[in-house]
Amino acid sequence: MHIIIRTERSDDITLIRSVTKQAFANAEHSNHCEHFVVSALRHSGALTLSLVAELGGHIIGHVAVSPVELSNGVGRWFGLGPVSVLPEFQGQGIGSQLINQAIAALHSRQAAGCVVLGEPTYYNRFGFKAEPSMVLEGVPAEYFQVQSFGDSIPNCSVAYHDGFYCESEA
Repeated sequence: MHIIIRTERSDDITLIRSVTKQAFANAEHSNHCEHFVVSALRHSGALTLSLVAELGGHIIGHVAVSPVELSNGVGRWFGLGPVSVLPEFQGQGIGSQLINQAIAALHSRQAAGCVVLGEPTYYNRFGFKAEPSMVLEGVPAEYFQVQSFGDSIPNCSVAYHDGFYCESEA
């Protein structure tokens, strides 16, 4: 299986929405509005990085990266996610390829670091870990994970873009 990871194009937007919606349709820890999050980030100009996984000319996965705000004012930190892979392709390493490419892109842009809200056992393998000095209010500490691209991790709280705070369709 030859997967191509590339930056989204304008004609990918509808497909990205569909892939994201399908990827989270049966996810246990989801409010099922991740596709709205990606759209809100894009429309507000906060979608720093939007990569797709393509197989045989079809989009089967997507990862979004957007800036996060640190309470101490430190800049150049980003949030990874949502990460979406069509259900029939999950568990085949496509999400890993998207995440690795997104992290590499952040490194090349001299980002200070990246945060993710997700399953610890999954994201640990990419270098993310829970850090008591960085918190996301209202979520269990072990699910909010950090990866610093420098020597230190700031002592602060983190806020995601407003686009992350949406209601489910139901």
